[in-house]
Amino acid sequence: MDQPPKQRHRVNKGMYILPSLFTTANMALGYFAILEVMHATAADFVHLDNAAKAIGFAVLFDGLDGRIARMTGTTSDFGRELDSLADAITFGVAPAMLAWTWGFHLMPRVLLTQGQWPLTLSQLGAIASFLFLIAGASRLARFNITSNPQPSNPGRPGKKYFVGMPIPAGAGVIAAVVHFADGDPLVSSYTALAWSAMVATVGYLMVSTWRFYSFKDIDFRSRHPFRLIVLLAALFALIYFFSRKMLFGLALLYMVSGVFWRLQWIFRRRSDPPPPNYKEAQAS
Repeated sequence: MDQPPKQRHRVNKGMYILPSLFTTANMALGYFAILEVMHATAADFVHLDNAAKAIGFAVLFDGLDGRIARMTGTTSDFGRELDSLADAITFGVAPAMLAWTWGFHLMPRVLLTQGQWPLTLSQLGAIASFLFLIAGASRLARFNITSNPQPSNPGRPGKKYFVGMPIPAGAGVIAAVVHFADGDPLVSSYTALAWSAMVATVGYLMVSTWRFYSFKDIDFRSRHPFRLIVLLAALFALIYFFSRKMLFGLALLYMVSGVFWRLQWIFRRRSDPPPPNYKEAQAS
């Protein structure tokens, strides 16, 4: 028997709240991560690991809110805007602060150059972290206004690929590295320089037009082979027992995947012969 119109309307209205709850949890975890970074000191750096864990859980909630909204048909303009603002805080501000505090702020003052305007390692880290933040914000703005993005390397446009590394993945790379180190701050100027380069690289990948797999083509409502369920269960078990190594490896693997597809496209374009009428068109 069909439900009365009023009751059906209440159910639909309640369903719109469900994905927003996951978005709110995402924002709450980002706020908690910022608080933990602010409480971190050279003698008590467990707060940095807590901030990294909070960002990691926020990545999970961010994936759930959009998928639940699509599965239940409860997507809305309000939900998209709320999700975008939450991402700017949780995956923009929080990881930028974490990257700077963990890699630079808690180190002794180290001068990179000698002269009238010496540049400290902390200042360099602040610049790299800000580049990450502005790149993440630009990535979100481009995603909001682009209806059918076209990747500049192979891959059909649509839901199967992201154009540029998504900002949750970029924040996940920062959090995974910090979690892998158990929150222990960097103590070497050379590793800090490498860290600044990595943070800036992640920022560049977010604003690039390279393709990254989106996992949106996986439909959990349809039937899947039993082997896939076993594989996912094994993956979750490995993450639970070996979270530092597994999350570190998965984050770097996802980051490298975009670079790999880009390089493959470059080599393929160079090796493919030009069309038969290409030389005639160039000569005319």
